[in-house]
Amino acid sequence: MLEKLAKARNLSKVNNAVKRLISERGESNAVSMADEVVNNYRKLGKDQHVQFFTFLFEKFNPDADAVMKAAQNYAAEANARNYVRLQRIVEAPRQELFRRLNRASEGTAAVVQMRRDLLQVLDKKPELTAVDFDMRHLLSSWFNPGFLKMHRVDWKSPAEVLEKLIKHEAVHAIDGWDDLRRRLQPDRRCFAFFHPQLPNEPLIFVEVALLPEIPSVITPLVDKKADTVDQVNQFKVAAFYSISNCESGLRGVSMGNFLIKRVAEQLKAEFPGLKTFVTLSPIPGFIDWVSAGAGFSDAVSTERFKPALRAARDQALTHLNLDAKSWSERLSAGWHPDEASQKEKDALLCLVSMYLGLGSAAREGNPVAKFHLGNGAKLHQINWAGDLSRKGLRQSAGLMVNYLYDLANVEENHERFANGEIVYSKAVGRLMQP
Repeated sequence: MLEKLAKARNLSKVNNAVKRLISERGESNAVSMADEVVNNYRKLGKDQHVQFFTFLFEKFNPDADAVMKAAQNYAAEANARNYVRLQRIVEAPRQELFRRLNRASEGTAAVVQMRRDLLQVLDKKPELTAVDFDMRHLLSSWFNPGFLKMHRVDWKSPAEVLEKLIKHEAVHAIDGWDDLRRRLQPDRRCFAFFHPQLPNEPLIFVEVALLPEIPSVITPLVDKKADTVDQVNQFKVAAFYSISNCESGLRGVSMGNFLIKRVAEQLKAEFPGLKTFVTLSPIPGFIDWVSAGAGFSDAVSTERFKPALRAARDQALTHLNLDAKSWSERLSAGWHPDEASQKEKDALLCLVSMYLGLGSAAREGNPVAKFHLGNGAKLHQINWAGDLSRKGLRQSAGLMVNYLYDLANVEENHERFANGEIVYSKAVGRLMQP
């Protein structure tokens, strides 16, 4: 009973502190009031977050009648005065609340934490999407890449930064300090974005291997016992093999595309001999797509999925025959790329080239492909047996892909992808053919 009363008191305190902060007209008490909200919020239990964000949703929405009147005035007379008034009225008051919270001593971190908490309850409370929209809108401004600092992370970086790399590596897990040390050797690079208000918090980081040629297999890049390439004149290719977000509270805030481009420019300046910038990327969702029948959205079907390609797709599905034995059953029975029949190999390569080369621009397209192609990369090469880990076999039959960043063409490729066109190599195109 006492615990329940304490929780209710904490929720009441933070709500009242929010009301005082949003009603404050002057600047003199703004910092202390913002600190009060932050300190009281941090005392809330996880089960109280829904109540807090519901309070923000219900009490700090725009006034519907005022919005309608302002919109009608602007429609009747689209002058500057009516435009400014409409903008002010349409904005939810809670956006001003979040801006004022940013004045707290750890305000930026607090707002990011709040959004992290909000995202955990959003599925159960979809009406809170309005609150999330307002938070993401502000965070996209606060974490604009123009405000972020890119730093190289090496073995001399602070231990807390290195620990976060180990913790947040999302593509190829870092197996302790020896593994991390190998990934920071002279033939490797790691770069991260930092925000001035969060100096020892890497927000997103990318790992790069400097190599003599384009890689097709991931193991040598993440093997902590792999030999190093010592001679700089052998660095002809920069391979981006992992990019990981460290802060879930910034989900949906675009940073990775800017990071890759800045890294490529810095590496080109450091090593003029580098000629090629590529990724070695996983293909999550591929086997799930095949298992579901390898279908495309209506837009893709109408524009790109011609009869000959449909026939090739159907033939590939027939050769795989997943209706007889599912993919998980095949893996349990010991399926391995090295022992696959030629028909299986051809079928999987045909299907993955279609999955990436035809469907990536669709809303439901592969997220990794959408990221790189949207950044202006080209679908360059599909690699058989590129990732033999359990995860790699399960999600993509061990297949991996190289996306090529031709720095002279990234802007054009970005525009083409934005218009629904996927730029891919002739080699990828040939894999689609019957």
